[in-house]
Amino acid sequence: QVQLVESGGGLVQPGGSLRLSCVASRIIFNINDMAWYRQAPGNQREFVAIINSDGRTNYADSVKGRFTISRDNAKKTVYLQMNSLKPEDTAVYYCRSLSPRGFVSWGQGTQVTVSS
Repeated sequence: QVQLVESGGGLVQPGGSLRLSCVASRIIFNINDMAWYRQAPGNQREFVAIINSDGRTNYADSVKGRFTISRDNAKKTVYLQMNSLKPEDTAVYYCRSLSPRGFVSWGQGTQVTVSS
């Protein structure tokens, strides 16, 4: 069973930065597309960013220019560098893997709170 473990969340002031990490296990990491989603209280889970197995990236309009997704296949880790954070970025951030056969796995999430 695939395991995804997120870390790096916390409390940060507006304009600050955080880097989230997601370590995968029991997975052929390099062939999976990896993505970050987030869910704020009372809202549906929404897409944030994706990095395909070939390194192509895509972002939600709300985070373009501020967030950067990257991966280290040797460490089986995907990162989300978040800069210029805003209060509306406050949410639980989830890591998701997608295999070539369409198998999806989710992590447990890490809380990000942007507040002064």
